[in-house]
Amino acid sequence: MKKYIQSIKFIAFLASIALVVSSCTKDLDITPQDDQTVLSEELFKNESAYKEVLAGVYANLSLTGVDGAGSSNVQGLDAGTSQYGRVLVYLQTLSADQMIWSYENDPGTREIQRNIWTAQNPLLYGFFGRASVSISFANNFLRETTDAKLDARNVSAATRTNIKTFRAEARLLRALSYYHLMDLFGKAPMIIETDPVVNFNPPQADRAALFTFIESELKAIEADLMDPMTNEYGRADKAVAWMILAKMYLNAEVYISQNKYTESLTYLTKIINGGYTLAPDYLNNFMADNNTNPAKNEIIFPLISDGITIQNFGPTTVMVNGEVGSIESNGVSLGVGANGWGGALRVRKQFADLFNGGVFNNDSRNTLITAQRNANITDISDQDQGYIIAKYSNRTSTGAQGSDQTFVDTDFPLFRLADVYLMYAEAVLRGGTGGTNANALNYVNQLRTRANNPQTITAAELTLDFILDERARELHWEAHRRQDLIRFGRFTGGNYNWAWKGNASNGISIPNHMNVYPIPSNSLASNPNLTQNTGY
Repeated sequence: MKKYIQSIKFIAFLASIALVVSSCTKDLDITPQDDQTVLSEELFKNESAYKEVLAGVYANLSLTGVDGAGSSNVQGLDAGTSQYGRVLVYLQTLSADQMIWSYENDPGTREIQRNIWTAQNPLLYGFFGRASVSISFANNFLRETTDAKLDARNVSAATRTNIKTFRAEARLLRALSYYHLMDLFGKAPMIIETDPVVNFNPPQADRAALFTFIESELKAIEADLMDPMTNEYGRADKAVAWMILAKMYLNAEVYISQNKYTESLTYLTKIINGGYTLAPDYLNNFMADNNTNPAKNEIIFPLISDGITIQNFGPTTVMVNGEVGSIESNGVSLGVGANGWGGALRVRKQFADLFNGGVFNNDSRNTLITAQRNANITDISDQDQGYIIAKYSNRTSTGAQGSDQTFVDTDFPLFRLADVYLMYAEAVLRGGTGGTNANALNYVNQLRTRANNPQTITAAELTLDFILDERARELHWEAHRRQDLIRFGRFTGGNYNWAWKGNASNGISIPNHMNVYPIPSNSLASNPNLTQNTGY
């Protein structure tokens, strides 16, 4: 079982029944599934409740409800289109050049992977809503842990000391959701714990305002977070805050038209000095025991999954079952049913081409399965077309089967050290100070050596184009690609096309306004302070 969040179903029950208040759904026009809308004072008579309610904030990143994987704790959000990590993967990966979903009758997937989305897309509404609920859960935890409330409840000094850290974690989780909303949508309703709980339409914050808020929050809480690698598994620490800041600064030219590569290097260096190490085997990061195998020292922050306790149709369950090919029936080797989901996921040719050449034949990042297959996908509904991969697995590093053959034990590595190394190299190449070319080259070559690639690179070969391709080889299907392509100026426009970009089999240009998604129409209708993004 996953340490710390192994009782997450009970904790999520607390969150979904008692923690959802009207403010969390005001901007979404959705309502909780239970009539109780405030935290009960009875709950806090036991001081252990504070940690349990904090775990409810974490739970929203993994679970959608408490009555099984298909349940949703919020009316208006479907479990299949609002699981946090799953929809994040769809919006960052399915929209770009790495992944194809075969079953286009699944709500919203056709429009996302063909780049023809509108404000009515349910996946957009699902993520916007789920992230907003995460923010509300965090706000409610902060409201219940003010000095005034702790004084009124006569909370002990020892518990207050812990609550100081708990509050910092809640603010970090809130900042994480705002970061994702800023990246994906460019704006969001801004609500914090001091705002009214009822009859309040949150004001709209644009990217500049969100950037400033997230930056100030993460810096303010740093001292109250635990040091890197010292917190319980599944809980955030200083390194998670540093990672969000480093990513914001790396993308600052996109977000706020400012060069902040030096600032990115500052926080990347902090992470590198935080004690993390690369797992000796690349695939350790994507196995059912990645919480206990050597990957635990590489993964900076996971989204928790567990085949028994934390069943969900989240990103790793979707990807492991989806990796099973329609021809190969290779599910047993992946630790799920032999037929899995019958060829649900394949890769686009442009991604497969990144592994062309003999140096990638034994590269452990190359899990392409190509026999009896053609790289081209001319008909998305034909599951026999296109290559498949076997990156994620529901087997452990010792080969043992996961605890369930559908719902996997594999945690999703939202942030890991390999990404830090590649970000460091990119920030150096973009002119950031505080890093060195020698370190950048060393970090990239450490990844190549770890992957058993016989070809390390020279300083002359370390270019931005190389970094973009190497990020795809190292980090594919980890919810980075759309952001990367936008930062490199290759997502919209026509200077780089991929299969089915713009709804054309060979790919066509898409307009620049699609660098952000539209604000969901449901959210616009329920909050008059929100405005639509240009072009939608």
